[in-house]
Amino acid sequence: QVQLVESGGGLVQPGGSLRLSCEASGSIFRINTMGWSRQAPGKERELVATITTGGATNYGGSVKGRFTISRDNTKNTTYLQMDSLKPEDTAVYYCYGFVVTSSRPLLRYWGQGTQVTVSS
Repeated sequence: QVQLVESGGGLVQPGGSLRLSCEASGSIFRINTMGWSRQAPGKERELVATITTGGATNYGGSVKGRFTISRDNTKNTTYLQMDSLKPEDTAVYYCYGFVVTSSRPLLRYWGQGTQVTVSS
């Protein structure tokens, strides 16, 4: 079994910063791409950022230049540094990872989500 646990969400003022973390644990053999998506009330889930094992990154258009994704492969952890936050960034943020375990082939696993609220 694989678990992804996010942390670091909360309330921040417009223009502020937050750093989210997501740690994967369990019978992990390998983690390929990791990433973050978000879902605001009444909206579809959208891509925020992805990062490969080698460190190649990709960003959704609305966060490019403001958010930075990174990962520590030794800790099975990905991070999302969010700067210059806007009210429209308010959403539940979910991390995910494409994981190979000792008993299952490559599957995508999701975290439970962490709330980010940008408001004055």
